Amino acid sequence: MKYDFHTHSKYSIDGYVDPKIMVKVAAKVGLSGIAVTDHNTIKGGLDAKKYENNEIEIIVGSEILTDKGEIIGIFLTEEIKSKHFIDVIDEIKDQNGIVVVPHPFDAIRNTSIQPNSEDAHFIDSVEVFNSRCVRQIYNELASIYATDNDLNIIAGSDAHFENEIGNAGVKTESDNIKEAVFNGDFSVFGKRSNIINPVTTKLLKIWRNTSSK
Repeated sequence: MKYDFHTHSKYSIDGYVDPKIMVKVAAKVGLSGIAVTDHNTIKGGLDAKKYENNEIEIIVGSEILTDKGEIIGIFLTEEIKSKHFIDVIDEIKDQNGIVVVPHPFDAIRNTSIQPNSEDAHFIDSVEVFNSRCVRQIYNELASIYATDNDLNIIAGSDAHFENEIGNAGVKTESDNIKEAVFNGDFSVFGKRSNIINPVTTKLLKIWRNTSSK
């Protein structure tokens, strides 16, 4: 069983892919499922859920920008309304969701959290491999933080385009993926994304922000 726990659809301001296409691509590259984690909304996950089938499981999530940086909630059923770090975590927990810190310590992204030991009490899983981390040291620092604070690990491609889906994720023998995430019952796999992808994403975001004014 292979899952990519960090993907974006057209419902993200810097996303492009239709959720229906994401499901098809996930199956094509041999995944068992994907978490659709659009920026500040679960719309992409809910849309993708319509195309869930015996081959591909869809996990509804969202990557929320808080006052401390970005947090991912997975296994969500409702939109997260707050923007405050602790309140966002409470909302995720209230839905029996799982709190993930994506790409921590990534100094290139100004939205990344730089978690300390006190933050560890609120975190369930740390993303220790993100395909879009330009420097591998950021993934390594995430892994060290997870180990030092006895936190579960997780991984994802951070895909914004079709060719990135499945670049990273987890492998598990469990047939209950939520239970596997809670218990950290899996191994991580991943490869780095082509630098062209994050650059294109930034240009897309700038264009959309400019055209909406």
